[in-house]
Amino acid sequence: MLRKIVKIDPDKCNGCGECVPSCAEGAISIINGKAVLAADNLCDGLGACLGECPLGAITVEEREADEFDEVAVGKHLAAQGKPAPTHQHAIPAPPAVHHHSGGGCPGSRAMSFAQPQASAPSSAGSSQSRLAQWPVQLHLVSTTAPYFQGADLLITADCVPVAYAGYHEDFLKGKAVVMGCPKLDDNQYYTQKLTELFTKSDIKSVTVLKMEVPCCGGIAVAAQQAVAASGRQIPLKVVTIGIQGAIKG
Repeated sequence: MLRKIVKIDPDKCNGCGECVPSCAEGAISIINGKAVLAADNLCDGLGACLGECPLGAITVEEREADEFDEVAVGKHLAAQGKPAPTHQHAIPAPPAVHHHSGGGCPGSRAMSFAQPQASAPSSAGSSQSRLAQWPVQLHLVSTTAPYFQGADLLITADCVPVAYAGYHEDFLKGKAVVMGCPKLDDNQYYTQKLTELFTKSDIKSVTVLKMEVPCCGGIAVAAQQAVAASGRQIPLKVVTIGIQGAIKG
């Protein structure tokens, strides 16, 4: 069947093994100093290992491959004395949505709005939002939107604002923002969209906020690859947020 599956470039791989523990199915092993995919039916194709490779040797491709087999995964892990993964693969990822313009859904129309000089508590006791644009989803933003010109860009994994309480004041203030989830969406599309954004807009700097879970590393990889593909020297910083809200690095 034609499906998405992990691809490992042996010319880039140095056998460091960083990708091995990030694969819950145990589909990756180090053999003769290189990371290899043990069997097609052990790989779910979601790319949890993407962000763990320091050399960018791991990508996700679409090709003919055996169907992912959870039973085979269970047997494979049992043979290694490891427990079966607890996540569910039966829930399909939503279909990718591509280039939206402001002329379709009204909620996709590009908008900018002024921000207050200082944060003041509202009557409900909450702080002022620091969001200065709309939309924010990477699938929906226009790469030529005026709010990207000369902006410091914040690339945010979807779960970060929920986990990190100080998101607006500590990270969003003064920045343009795009959001996405590399586990649920096509990370290659993210790379292409960000490359287009970096090429067409005069982005001054990029900050990537990702969660500590392995699959979230894909959004940082997409940003790094996009900066390289754009041919521009854009400063890039990656910040990792723990699932309980701590800044991990």
